[in-house]
Amino acid sequence: MKNIQLDITKASQFLNADAIAAYEPKVKAAQEALENGTCPGNDFLGWLHLPSSITSDFIGELNATAQVLRENCEVVVVAGIGGSYLGARTVIEALSNSFQWLLNDKKNPVILFAGNNIGEDYLAEMCAYLADKKFGVINISKSGTTTETALAFRLLKKQCEDQRGKDMARKVIVAVTDAKKGAARTTADKEGYKSFIIPDNVGGRFSVLTPVGLLPIAVAGFDIAQLVAGAADMEKATAADVPFMENPSAVYAACRNALYAEGKKIEILVNYQPKLHYLNEWWKQLYGESEGKDQKGIFPAAVDFTTDLHSMGQWIQDGERTIFETVISIEQPNHKVLFPSDDENLDGLNFLAGKRVDEVNKMAELGTQLAHVDGGVPNMRLSVPVLNEYYLGQIIYFFEKACGISGNLLGVNTFNQPGVEAYKKNMFALLNKPGYEKESEAIRARLNK
Repeated sequence: MKNIQLDITKASQFLNADAIAAYEPKVKAAQEALENGTCPGNDFLGWLHLPSSITSDFIGELNATAQVLRENCEVVVVAGIGGSYLGARTVIEALSNSFQWLLNDKKNPVILFAGNNIGEDYLAEMCAYLADKKFGVINISKSGTTTETALAFRLLKKQCEDQRGKDMARKVIVAVTDAKKGAARTTADKEGYKSFIIPDNVGGRFSVLTPVGLLPIAVAGFDIAQLVAGAADMEKATAADVPFMENPSAVYAACRNALYAEGKKIEILVNYQPKLHYLNEWWKQLYGESEGKDQKGIFPAAVDFTTDLHSMGQWIQDGERTIFETVISIEQPNHKVLFPSDDENLDGLNFLAGKRVDEVNKMAELGTQLAHVDGGVPNMRLSVPVLNEYYLGQIIYFFEKACGISGNLLGVNTFNQPGVEAYKKNMFALLNKPGYEKESEAIRARLNK
């Protein structure tokens, strides 16, 4: 099977002739820092060789637990936030029927996501939907105290026990959490839930290929062995001994940093396949949380084309020239639809009669790329043969490896997120959480000025 391919031709033309090649020694040093564990955040490098370390026995254990949930649940709620849900949702949404939520075909459980917001209406409506459903829960939290997830899990645990009884609840609630510590671990041990471990050395946004992502994806009915296989093949394709210009993650990291050095401060991830919307969301967290530090970092934005050409297209074409695009292009769709002929031809589209809809989409993609490049927007293109588990695994690892390299090039700690704690401290102070008395007094004094 061929790999995904990166083309930087229409980005490098905006740079000096030797700009990308000049990054080769820097990229080599960045990769060596990852491999040798000498970079900042080196206690969170467990993702680096994760795909090649996953055994068939472990895949089997995940699939067996997934089967228990599949056999006993109409609905499974994945409770988690950030990296604890975005990776799973990326794969599930990419591979599911676009109208899965309407099909009700009973082949696979409906997968819902909770614990990623504090929306009271959202939670109320979800609980109402679950009121007559046989449902289970995958609770994903390293600590068990993340507010959004803990709040949702408390509601779901009670409702599951009330509706299905404590014995069945023990069977259909699964914990993905720390090996030894934290509220979620304590609850899982006390209640006797089946549990899987979030490795200490893998941060949330790099955790798709741990049980955090693999278990929900398996419950949804997809082939996690193929997902891992794709990632493992991309691990080989981006290894430190692969020549620089043949290593797609290395070239991507170099190109985006070269563009950043030339004043391109915003990267827009583009897709022409609606199923990839949550890949955009996962990618935004991966790069935003990894690189946005020390007053540095490319701002990660994303659009779904052609839809957003009718909203953001104007700004991309003619706005401030501080942007570049990375386009994910799916070469072959999974279905075939031919454009019909119409005798009256009132819309003037008979010139498309007999063509595949995807051909129209590809010409929209090419035409947009040409227009944006002409408008001063550098473009990279990631070509993906087909949208399936194997190639999603490749995409995930490609971006993870490039992120590790890119963060080292930027000179930040790619694997921490100190800025995320600021809002939490203020929120806890405003809610009068025990232990936050001084902070509460100080913040209320600010508000009363």
